[in-house]
Amino acid sequence: MSHVKSGLNTEKAIRVIEKENSITLMVDRKATKSLVKKEVESIFNVKVEKVNIIITPTGEKKAYVKLKKEFKATEVAGKLGVL
Repeated sequence: MSHVKSGLNTEKAIRVIEKENSITLMVDRKATKSLVKKEVESIFNVKVEKVNIIITPTGEKKAYVKLKKEFKATEVAGKLGVL
């Protein structure tokens, strides 16, 4: 079962891609940081530096996934169809 639902393409999500080399993903409510990290690394063949997770006011779970320097968030966002 995939815990990653979709990528976000809001203005803030695009800014985070460009400035912080991070992608913003909507994830399953049961997803943990380690599950999101493993899934992103296996799906996109990248290395993740860290994962921050927040619960939105609407009750959805959002993950900010920072990639290691040698990988580009813009490439992952392109695969997700965000950019």
